[in-house]
Amino acid sequence: MANQILRQVALVSETPKIHYSELARVGAALQKQMSRDFGPIWDVDSTVDAFDKLEDVPLGYWPMIVRDKISYAAAGIHLDTDNQPMALITYSPTWSLTASHEALEMLADPFGNRLIAGDSPKPKQGRVEFLVEVSDPSEAEEFGYKVNGILVSDFYTPSYFDPIEASGVRYSFTGAIKKPRQVLKGGYLSWHDPVSDHWWQEMFLTGAKSSFVDIGVLKGTGSLRSMIDRRTNPLVMKALDTALPKKKPTSTANATKSMMTGAAGATRLMPPLASSRSSVESDSSVAKAKNWRLTIKDLLSHEPSNDR
Repeated sequence: MANQILRQVALVSETPKIHYSELARVGAALQKQMSRDFGPIWDVDSTVDAFDKLEDVPLGYWPMIVRDKISYAAAGIHLDTDNQPMALITYSPTWSLTASHEALEMLADPFGNRLIAGDSPKPKQGRVEFLVEVSDPSEAEEFGYKVNGILVSDFYTPSYFDPIEASGVRYSFTGAIKKPRQVLKGGYLSWHDPVSDHWWQEMFLTGAKSSFVDIGVLKGTGSLRSMIDRRTNPLVMKALDTALPKKKPTSTANATKSMMTGAAGATRLMPPLASSRSSVESDSSVAKAKNWRLTIKDLLSHEPSNDR
């Protein structure tokens, strides 16, 4: 990965349910996942760091912000007013899995418009353009794995778009995906058919097998990824809540419960502030944080029906 531009991700919590020690542990796990597992496969050089608040995040970082309540329309990766990527993550007992999912997809395709050509999973459709969303086909909890004891997401490799299956080829990091363009239970895959100009998805949300869904011509604002996510998120979340087998909780909150000083809602420990930070640098970070908060406000007030 020589001469790669370093991509820097900031992990920030805005929910009292996450103690700073947990945030730091998840940040460290994501850093190891990106540098050890994801980076060498996708040729991406990145860092993931935890910060106590948005105003502490230096310029040049792409923030991932965990909040208690985020609408389906707002959840996921978006572009701020400077057209830089940021992500909103809804808190849940397995929020580390979601954070890993968003970090992986942000690093693989920061601006949400990356397409890879390949053979359509739909018979007789021919060549199509797949949207690069590395965690979607195997995004369910049962296909995740642990780093430093923290649950993180599986992701597909570039071989996922190979034309044929071959022995000894790794199609996802954990090996859960066994062949090109396979969609596992709880996952989905999105692509554009240039002949009809329609977007399609293969979804495996309920039942014994996947199905093809024609979601039509995309209309609205934002990246291809954000427009598709606004249509897909409600279906995926509902299906994951009802269709997948319940597992023993793997909450990172439970893993760090002994380090907390009370139930959810207790005051978080504040990390030490860097004494060498200049006032000029602080001013620039605060100004950038205002930009992010304006974007968040706009996203949270956004009506999904406007994007149809």
